[in-house]
Amino acid sequence: MTSILRLAAFYNLAWGAWVVLFPTHFFYLTGMDIPDQLLVWQGMGMVIGVYGLGYWWASFAPIRHWPIIAVGFLGKIFGPIGFVFNYWSGEVPGAFAYTLITNDFIWWIPFFLILREASKKGWPLRDPVTVELHLSDE
Repeated sequence: MTSILRLAAFYNLAWGAWVVLFPTHFFYLTGMDIPDQLLVWQGMGMVIGVYGLGYWWASFAPIRHWPIIAVGFLGKIFGPIGFVFNYWSGEVPGAFAYTLITNDFIWWIPFFLILREASKKGWPLRDPVTVELHLSDE
């Protein structure tokens, strides 16, 4: 779990930096028109980079920090759904699907397995020591 999350962290930080620092490069590679509002694309890169920080922090205790992984997993599910709706409506070209392969699809199984393991352990939301200290303070 730790290795997967650290790999995801590295990937997201690298991808986010690439999009923020070189916002037109993806569009050149795919032959797509460069959008008028690159700021939105760079904003997406920033958000994906921030996910990388979350995955890095979660890698130190994946079961305990399952909510961070769950948020990332949901993004990896809803992103492709959003793409399909936008593709069908003609808002985005099919070439944009290349982003789904490395940003979403390859992480579905590992993130699912981490979340499944967390569910087996009762979805811990708090450190038992913190809960015990809190209860003793009452």
